[in-house]
Amino acid sequence: MKKIVPDPPLDSIKTHFTPFGSCDAPHGPLFAVVAGIPAEDALVHASLYLKCVLATAQEAVPHTGEAGRGMLWSAVHSAEMAKALVDALLDGLEAEQDKAAQA
Repeated sequence: MKKIVPDPPLDSIKTHFTPFGSCDAPHGPLFAVVAGIPAEDALVHASLYLKCVLATAQEAVPHTGEAGRGMLWSAVHSAEMAKALVDALLDGLEAEQDKAAQA
């Protein structure tokens, strides 16, 4: 079956304004993702942030007591899974762009 509506161009997918970093204060969040960042750029940065989370958590394991070590390893594995998903999306975007360039 043929699609009636074509997929949007990859470069048309952009971030929306998304605040984060709330604290126990009477003001709003401290930080925000700005609107208008291309999806691929946002994914590249997300992958880098997750790489940093993994490195930090793995270094923290030997300095963590037995009670918290399991939770820390759980965080490491969750970050690994999230990074794999982001990297798989980036690889898929690159493959689509390569296909489009060859066509």
